[in-house]
Amino acid sequence: MEGHPDRQDQVLSAHSVPSDLTESFEPIVGHAVTLRPLRREDHDVEHAFVSALSPDSRHNRLLGGAIRITREYIDSLITIDYTRDMALAASVMLEGHETLIGVARYVGAPDGSCEFALVIADAWQGRGIGRRMLEKLVAVARGRGLKRIYGDVLSTNRAMLELSGRLGFTRGRNPDDATVTRVTLDLA
Repeated sequence: MEGHPDRQDQVLSAHSVPSDLTESFEPIVGHAVTLRPLRREDHDVEHAFVSALSPDSRHNRLLGGAIRITREYIDSLITIDYTRDMALAASVMLEGHETLIGVARYVGAPDGSCEFALVIADAWQGRGIGRRMLEKLVAVARGRGLKRIYGDVLSTNRAMLELSGRLGFTRGRNPDDATVTRVTLDLA
C-alpha cells in the first residue's frame, strides 16, 4: 500500500466513511430506501444516477450550468473528506442491483458554515425522499457543531424552495446572481 497513492486513498477514504449514519425507510409501499454515506466504490452507481437525471434536474442541481460526465467528474463526487464534508446516498434495490435515487451533500467551510446540495432522481421526486435526506443532512451538520447550513437554489426551483421553507430555512438574495435564491438555516 505504501507508495501506491490510489490504493492509499481508497484505504483512507474507507476508514473515514461514517458507518453510524445508515438507515432504511419506506416512502412507498414495497420500496425500502437505504440512506447511507456515499463511498468511493460507488463510482458506477453514481455515474448511472447522474447520467439518468433529466435536463431539468441537472439544470436545477447545477444552477443552470452544464457538465460533461467524465470519470474525473464522477470521482470528484465520490471522493469525500468526511472530517469536513458529508455526502449521503439514497438507494433502492431494483432487479437485484443497488440503484441510487438521491444524493445530498454539504461542504464545510472554515467559518463553521456549510453549503448543501440535493438532487433526487426524477421518478422518485415528490415522495418525501428529499425531505428525509435534507433533514438527515441538517442533523449531521448540527451534530458536528456547524453553525449554519445554506444552499443556492434557482429561483424557478419551486420544489426546493418550498421544501427548504418547510424545514425552517429562510430565503435571501444571492449576492452574486439575481436568478438564485440563497436558503439558510441557523444550526446553533
